[in-house]
Amino acid sequence: MAAKYVLKKSKNEKFFFNLQATNGQPILASEMYETKASALNGIESVRKNGVVEARFDKLNAKDGSSYFTLKATNGQVIGQSEMYASVASRDNGIASVMKNAADAVLDDQSAAAA
Repeated sequence: MAAKYVLKKSKNEKFFFNLQATNGQPILASEMYETKASALNGIESVRKNGVVEARFDKLNAKDGSSYFTLKATNGQVIGQSEMYASVASRDNGIASVMKNAADAVLDDQSAAAA
């Protein structure tokens, strides 16, 4: 299975996407976007910035879990990972985004019922 961006529409009519690895696991979740066009621009930003290691911030939650955010060139966060139990798992998540961001296909599910 190829990595993919899954674009969906939420119950409140906003758009969001997840980048899924080749195993189907989500590795990056977007913010909510007002329009589909904005969400598609977000995906393009992940394609461009997700291959640049310096765009990732490695962070730790208050409970000790590790996670990361991906920032655009303007410093705005364009995606966040899930919480990981270890730093090594988080770093593997970053490596997976870097490997898959540029070539992942788009799976547009936004027309489906939310």
